Amino acid sequence: MAYYGPDDQVATKVAVAIIPGEDQEPIALERWLSEGTDIRPNHDVNEKILFFIRSHGAKSVVMADRIIGCPHEEGIDYPDGEKCPKCPFWAYRDRWSGEIEH
Repeated sequence: MAYYGPDDQVATKVAVAIIPGEDQEPIALERWLSEGTDIRPNHDVNEKILFFIRSHGAKSVVMADRIIGCPHEEGIDYPDGEKCPKCPFWAYRDRWSGEIEH
């Protein structure tokens, strides 16, 4: 489970994948989006996430402890190899540490 947003304070997207085992590809993936508001406290979205996880019989949930990047997808929302034009906060920032890359 991972949250994404235009910066590291507001999550506008959550993605949840069901992975059956170590080193295996996801067997299911769902994404939920919000328009500019933080999706994390959204009760309806959280209910849908729980239903999705339970319906696939997941035994555990793993998630990052922070928003880990831009909600837009490279190659879909903007060209491969480029920075997202809508999320300058992430342009030169490491998604895992939050530090600016040099």
